[in-house]
Amino acid sequence: MQSFIVEHYLNKNVYVYCGGPDRFMGYIEACADGVLTIKKDERYTHIAIDKIIAIWEE
Repeated sequence: MQSFIVEHYLNKNVYVYCGGPDRFMGYIEACADGVLTIKKDERYTHIAIDKIIAIWEE
């Protein structure tokens, strides 16, 4: 999943769904060591890649 995200979504705005109420959106800044880092409104969110159910471009 990490290599897929880096290849297709790095430096793009995305939506990330992790199940239930866990939904995130933002600009992918980095994806390394099993962690996805997204930025929205000058705030960073770090998401464990193994928790991601779906990801799509905004």
